[in-house]
Amino acid sequence: MSENGVVTHELNYVTANRFYVEIDDGIKASFTECSGLGMTIDKDVYFEGGVNNQQRIFLKQTKFSDVTLKRGITDDLVFLGWIQGVLETTVKKRLNVNILLFNQAGETMQTWTLIGAIPVGWKAPSLQANSNTVALEELTLAYEGLKVKGSLPNIGKENRGAKGFFVSN
Repeated sequence: MSENGVVTHELNYVTANRFYVEIDDGIKASFTECSGLGMTIDKDVYFEGGVNNQQRIFLKQTKFSDVTLKRGITDDLVFLGWIQGVLETTVKKRLNVNILLFNQAGETMQTWTLIGAIPVGWKAPSLQANSNTVALEELTLAYEGLKVKGSLPNIGKENRGAKGFFVSN
């Protein structure tokens, strides 16, 4: 932002350690790590005859990477119950999962919503008699779409809202 020719910047920094995970509109557990959030857009590259300094790129489907959540193991078996339900029933329960990131003032800076998330992995911690570290369990989620809410620039805003990826301010 410019004020009388002087460039000013609003300090609003975010650290990676201030986040919460909501599952089905409620905080179900406290997580120590969230990794893998991302997407890749498949593309085809074509070369035009006679145009040697350029290529044509055609976008295809979006692939969402699996998200891994880690937390200290507890006697709360909600995730194991979710996975057990997926394994034993014909109806696979999919839930929306919100990952909320906060700034130092405690304000929500960004929210990622995993649409139609379903567990595809669970991992028990390594158990070692000579270790004094926290035993961490891992839950891996696949999801059908991603919704991002936060302060985003207006670049390409007229094209937002394609199936599976939604952005809102």
